[in-house]
Amino acid sequence: MHAPASPPQASTTTAALPARPALVLGMLLVVYVLNFVDRQILSILAAPIQAELGINDARMGLLGGMAFALLYSTLAVPLALVADRVSRTWVITGALVVWSVFTGLCGMAQGFWQLFAARVGVGVGEAGGVAPSYALIGDYFPSEKRASALSIYALGIPLGSAIGVLAGGYIAATIDWRVAFLVVGGAGVLLAPIFRLLVRDRPRPAGQAIAAPPRLGAVARIVFAKPSFWLLTFGATASSMLGYGVGFWLPSLLQRSYGLDLIEASYFIGGLLLLGSVSGMVLGGRVADRLGQRDRAWFGWVPAISFIAAVPLYVAGILNDDVWIAFFLFLIPQAFAYVWLGPVLNAIQHLVEPPARSLASSLFLLINNLIGLGGGIYALGALSTALKPHYAEEALRMSMLFALGLLVVASALMALAGRSLRQDWVDEPQG
Repeated sequence: MHAPASPPQASTTTAALPARPALVLGMLLVVYVLNFVDRQILSILAAPIQAELGINDARMGLLGGMAFALLYSTLAVPLALVADRVSRTWVITGALVVWSVFTGLCGMAQGFWQLFAARVGVGVGEAGGVAPSYALIGDYFPSEKRASALSIYALGIPLGSAIGVLAGGYIAATIDWRVAFLVVGGAGVLLAPIFRLLVRDRPRPAGQAIAAPPRLGAVARIVFAKPSFWLLTFGATASSMLGYGVGFWLPSLLQRSYGLDLIEASYFIGGLLLLGSVSGMVLGGRVADRLGQRDRAWFGWVPAISFIAAVPLYVAGILNDDVWIAFFLFLIPQAFAYVWLGPVLNAIQHLVEPPARSLASSLFLLINNLIGLGGGIYALGALSTALKPHYAEEALRMSMLFALGLLVVASALMALAGRSLRQDWVDEPQG
């Protein structure tokens, strides 16, 4: 398939002036918040869904992980290719509509397989949202500010997860879990035309030649040949297995092991996300931007230090039987666990030239989400099911404890990635 000689996004040079970078980042953040509301709301609704539909932990892990991640991960690559060749904003807009509609359909499911199919649809839609957003941020923000901008964008993860947990828990406890899906799905459909109206692809500078869009094979050959790509990707993947797994199953642990009700568990998780995760993301981007200008290795070393520092505090929190002491013990490692996003996403952007950013990001997301998101939630759920004969209601707690070894692996890989980034980094073109 040959690339068009004149990609549609180039027409924006005459159609309209670009939105200010802050507005673009703000709208991308709002969309990403909804992305994670729709993605993570299943975690707080797990208990009532399991009770009504008779689903065990292993199957619930499939709904939270693999059902969503399988096509979410694999379709991200071709949709990123479309975004680079056609229009990043149109791909994001269409993705928002698709995942929101399927989120609403989750509320109509009458059994495991109907819910599984709806979750697959959510993953199909969300596949088109993230990689093009990374590329737009790369277009609008200079290199020295990009890790901070990506960290602000990544706030959609804790903010969206917190809103999903708080709103989902409240609606499920006071009305019905099905209504929670319908409400958040409808919000995304309403947002889509507003996003498309306010956000435009970045026009090319006047007089700049329009190069043919990059091909997938060419971009893959570039990033696959760089050790930094594999070390960053598998380091992020190991941390994501733990992060997504703990994030999905912690509401259930709080209800089973600490005796919290649905609304109390939603307050606990919401507080962790808003206080811990938000501060970790902002701190990670700022520290990496400052240190990374002196030595590119810090884009790997900042996450490495954060991961290893989180392990003992996670252990203490998981083993503590007092729910409020556990909250404060979880708070700091929750921040450490999210530090990696800004530095790593910025580093991935700098392994290729600017036109290939969506594709490079999508290749990173393919591996990180297929294994990290798809495997992590299922692995903790399956391990909990296997441990139940020995640990009864404490099986989920022990499953989380065993999984902390993933953070040690992630720290080692990020430390190695720091050294290789010095050679693999692609500087921003001048002029």
